[in-house]
Amino acid sequence: MDLATWSWIFLALYAGGMLAFGVIGQRRVLSADDFATARGSYGPLTLSLAFAATTASGATFLGLPGIAYAAGLPAIWSMVLYPIGVYLGVLICMRLVSRVGHRFGTRSIPEYLGERYQSDAIRIAVSLYSLLLFFYLAGQLVSGLVMFEIMVGVSPVLALAITSAVLAAYVTLGGAHADILTDGAQGLMMVLVGVGVIVMFLLGQGVEGGIGGVVEGLRSQDPNLVGWLNPDYALVHSWWAIAAVLLAHLPLGLLPHIGNKLWALREDGDRRRFVKLAFGFGITLAMLGLGGLLARAVLGDALLAPGMGSNEALPRLFINQFPSWLAALLGVGILAAVMSTADGLVVSSSQIVANDLYRCTIVPRLRQPPDEATLDRRALVISRVTTVVVMAICALMAWALMDMNVALLVWIGVGGMMAAFAGPLVVGALWNGVTRAGAFAGFGAGAVVFAVTHAGLVDPEWFGPGALRTVASWLAGEAPNPWSCAAMGEIASVLATCTVSKLSRPLPPEHLAKLFGAP
Repeated sequence: MDLATWSWIFLALYAGGMLAFGVIGQRRVLSADDFATARGSYGPLTLSLAFAATTASGATFLGLPGIAYAAGLPAIWSMVLYPIGVYLGVLICMRLVSRVGHRFGTRSIPEYLGERYQSDAIRIAVSLYSLLLFFYLAGQLVSGLVMFEIMVGVSPVLALAITSAVLAAYVTLGGAHADILTDGAQGLMMVLVGVGVIVMFLLGQGVEGGIGGVVEGLRSQDPNLVGWLNPDYALVHSWWAIAAVLLAHLPLGLLPHIGNKLWALREDGDRRRFVKLAFGFGITLAMLGLGGLLARAVLGDALLAPGMGSNEALPRLFINQFPSWLAALLGVGILAAVMSTADGLVVSSSQIVANDLYRCTIVPRLRQPPDEATLDRRALVISRVTTVVVMAICALMAWALMDMNVALLVWIGVGGMMAAFAGPLVVGALWNGVTRAGAFAGFGAGAVVFAVTHAGLVDPEWFGPGALRTVASWLAGEAPNPWSCAAMGEIASVLATCTVSKLSRPLPPEHLAKLFGAP
């Protein structure tokens, strides 16, 4: 049988398995809180697989190998530093986020921040700003579209429709339970694929001379592909760009679609074991970028030609090196990476409407608010309806933006959010002195700096010769690098948060004692 036939077989089995998990999750959803968080339901192994899978996403399986394919060995910096940044941030924030989430019954990161700072305005602002995650979800759908096109040969319209329909079906059924169950299974598949790619790279699969042949093959195409940095590629062209990878990823594990999984951990005493397992799985998945290096050595620079795309580096490598059935099976592993992040995004996006806007904002202002049981039923219905609407919107966005590199498309949304959240979320977890005004200042400063730098709105021509023109020229050169722009936004967010907090009224001591414990 050919690749398309094997792909249809494995895809049918995969889709059936995901829908089965959706049905199992539906049976566990007894309330809107179950749909939103699956609070206290899972052990550290299942949850760490799900967490690592959600963090990895299609950007890790397609975008990161694509970056390595184009940039060469300097991309290894990104593979190592991104999981270190993610799980360092989780370790910093997890205790406070978990404690507040369980104590106040929060169902989303925006609601957590609203409770942390006793501010409806912060909760609403963060909720609306979180709609940037639509770009993140669109990036996952683009990844799914690419995989279906390559594996099955269907049209882009049909590929996008299948990906969106399967995802919407199982998330609508089971919410956070379906998200965690499917992500746990998908995470295991992804880790196995990651181990396989690492072994392929170390053996130099498909290249004469093994791993030494891979390096020589890269050098023969372009000497910049084997240096410490690659001056021709914006993401790894300087040491600042390398440091920015670590800085930019610190808040990633606390974004709404990932951070809400912390409340599903069954026992608080399992936090450290959870982080250790998740980091081990995360670093394994990050090494998938090595497949992009191997693909460049095996396939040459063919994917850089017009009409091609570096996003295809890893699946094209599988097709080139393996029998049809194995390439198809590995391709399903990549599709699992896409779905494992997309489902978390859909759940968190539905909670922006059902929880943060309806339950927490609209209901308290009604003259006759519904009783708790009615409110819970309505919130659950709104969650499921919103899931379908979000999928439709993001499918249209994916169609319009399908030619972008997946990793860069994802970072339009995630970079802006991490820049804005660095002060109120990360600093707010470390320091009880962060005030409501400080949180607002950090949120705004990070968002503005990321938007201005990434959009390239600073023109060197505005300035005469001198230091300001030099700085403006540097900022213009960093605009294509979302990691660099996110890191600059995070620095601005932290500085604004700390400065304004020192100058503004602190939160009540009794509230801080509930959050952080007795002083």
